Amino acid sequence: IRCKAAVAWEAAKPLSIEEVEVAPPQANEVRLRILFTSLCHTDVYFWEAKGQTPLFPRIYGHEAGGIVESVGPWVTDLQPGDHVLPVFTGDCGDCRHCKSEESNMCDLLRINTDRGVMLTDGKSRFSINGKPIYHFLGGSTFSEYTVRHIGTVAKINPAAPLDKVCILSCGISTGLGAALNVAKPQKGHTVAVFGLGAVGLAAAEGARLSGASRIIGVDLNPSRFKEAKKFGVTELINPKDHDKPVQQVIIEMTDGGVDRSIECTGNVQAMISAFECVHDGWGVAVLVGVPSKDDEFKTHPMNLLNERTLKGTFFGNYKPRTDLPGVVEKYMNKELEVEKFITHSIPFSEINKAFDYMLKG
Repeated sequence: IRCKAAVAWEAAKPLSIEEVEVAPPQANEVRLRILFTSLCHTDVYFWEAKGQTPLFPRIYGHEAGGIVESVGPWVTDLQPGDHVLPVFTGDCGDCRHCKSEESNMCDLLRINTDRGVMLTDGKSRFSINGKPIYHFLGGSTFSEYTVRHIGTVAKINPAAPLDKVCILSCGISTGLGAALNVAKPQKGHTVAVFGLGAVGLAAAEGARLSGASRIIGVDLNPSRFKEAKKFGVTELINPKDHDKPVQQVIIEMTDGGVDRSIECTGNVQAMISAFECVHDGWGVAVLVGVPSKDDEFKTHPMNLLNERTLKGTFFGNYKPRTDLPGVVEKYMNKELEVEKFITHSIPFSEINKAFDYMLKG
């Protein structure tokens, strides 16, 4: 298939809309027609090529909604016409992680940001004039057609509007699941959320759905505070406004600390603050943000011995194929709002405008 795709030829240079060739799906693969794609900060981070191995030319994008166009050999649980969400991680169903109720970290299809080819044969499905263009996170969505491993594709309710639920395939589910599946706040609990970007707002939404009585938002960008109230945030703290560590501020505000905290920044100091601000005896801190490769997490062991719990999560502990259809149903049943997470809708031809908006926060 020949179609339009937004190609990154080099780091931090505007994407170029090009005609690409998309090869047919091979064994255990499907080719999707992408109808709507969302922009995640991870796309921007790797496009800027900061702190990781650059790989160009590449087609970015990993949050999307689409329809199965064709299927490769051995594919039985998807067929042309199915409505799907592609996901940056996978659910092979066979490995020890997939068979465990406690994990969603598939051995075969776990996130791999360095790999720019398909697992089946080590080749790209994209090319321009015979020259391969690399994939991103298992199958690029800044293309009108893309090819994915079946384990990274969740079949969803065909009645769900793809222009809305496409955002559930990465950041929103990550934050929502960090609250509902990992932190598990109880009705009446106090919750601190570090970082009020899309993932943090989704974590706040999860805390709100759980019945938290206070949701304290922590962010360095004061312009985010007004929006955050729509997601249940009741109080807002800018660490720059205080002359003491923010965990100390939170402990004083909450008579000893919050019941749960969720860190969504990737800043290691915020991670430490998120852990140290939970109440001893029962407090649980959940780390969501991805740190820099040289970061070290340092805290006094007594903080753990005093019965605080530190947890990490990946994609909100959701198994993509198994659990994501249920998240879509939460939206269809009006238990979950997704419209309030969407700030702009932009034609594909103007994709660089979306990058500009994200770079400006």
